[in-house]
Amino acid sequence: MICTMSAAAVAVWLGTVVTILSRSHADRNVYPSAGVLFVHVLEREYFKGEFPPYPKAGDPSNDPITFNTNLKGYPDRPGWLRYIQRTPHSDGVLYGSPTAEHIGKPTVIEITAYNRRTFETARHNLVINIKAAEEFPLPYQAEFYIKNMNVEEMLASEVLGDFLGAVKNVWQPERLNAINITSALDRGGRVPLPINNLKEGVYVMVGADVPFSSCLREVESPHNQLRCSQEMEPVISCDKKFRAQFHIDWCKISLVDINKVVPVYVTRPEPGTGILPEFGEYKPPSESLKSRDYFSDFLVTLAVPSAVALVLFFILGYTMCCRREGVEKRNMQTPDIQLVHHSSIQKSTKELRSMSKNREISWPLSTLPVFNPVSGEVVPPIHPDNYETTSMPLMQTQANLQNQITIPQQRPSVCSFCITAPLSSAA
Repeated sequence: MICTMSAAAVAVWLGTVVTILSRSHADRNVYPSAGVLFVHVLEREYFKGEFPPYPKAGDPSNDPITFNTNLKGYPDRPGWLRYIQRTPHSDGVLYGSPTAEHIGKPTVIEITAYNRRTFETARHNLVINIKAAEEFPLPYQAEFYIKNMNVEEMLASEVLGDFLGAVKNVWQPERLNAINITSALDRGGRVPLPINNLKEGVYVMVGADVPFSSCLREVESPHNQLRCSQEMEPVISCDKKFRAQFHIDWCKISLVDINKVVPVYVTRPEPGTGILPEFGEYKPPSESLKSRDYFSDFLVTLAVPSAVALVLFFILGYTMCCRREGVEKRNMQTPDIQLVHHSSIQKSTKELRSMSKNREISWPLSTLPVFNPVSGEVVPPIHPDNYETTSMPLMQTQANLQNQITIPQQRPSVCSFCITAPLSSAA
């Protein structure tokens, strides 16, 4: 019985070890050259066997898988290494151009695969051993802008090989290497609209050991430079060798001769040890601090503004009260005729005001009481003209006007005739 249980425990332990070993890849080593484009594809098929249920090779499982890459012990990748994966159902790609300062230093990249359906993870390490190139850097470098490609499409080995073959056919160098590939979005380009199968565009830099060919030099001609300034396509004789597969924007081509480039040396400060210099032992202030009297400061703070305000108050009072122009002085400087004129106006104004106070004004009927508050009878309207106004005609006759209006007649001192108004005949 004991032997049976021990055998079962050993079987379980062996199964666990086999499972762990099957899910942990051994480190993969790659050996790129400095100054030459490095491309490593993270194949989804390679990681499918790491997620349960462990399928067999060739099974049509299509779980979404994404990758996370970082330098071991750090949260991100090295500066020269980039990563792209368009969708969870496509392969991921690590690419970049190693620099000379990393030669001989193994770079360990941790690759973590995530199964987005089962939330399982798998991890393995990629060890990048950068070696020195035979001729680094290549003296002649040209950068092409390809409009009809995305960066992941250009990183495919067959597409990149076709492009290098076309460049080699035009340039005719002995050595030709792809140096770097950059997406147009990383250069400030716009994201294309999802119509007409538009692409983001990609910059491809290649290097060679021979000078540029005459075809590549045609871009620098004044005629083509003028056409580029007018946003017109330049005339390049070797464009037909690329046109079948690659649409190159010749106005954005860059030709660099490293032998003619003036090196610029930037002095970098030497890094320190990270330890602050010795300033001696810290001495905190003593607990028995002397008390300070702030009464004098308080007096100065209040006395100075108060004194200034008091002086200004006396100056303003003297100016307004003692230096003002009196009425007598004003009258003495005013002409007599003007004083008489103004006094007559003032006297007339006073007379009009006194006359207006003595006028009998008939109050509006709406403001008078209608009922007697004691007896409750209707109060007759108080009106100076106590007669029925509703029976009066609107248009009075001339006979009534004779009784009301008398027109005075003036007789001249010397007149040969008299004019009388026959009112009776008019009636």
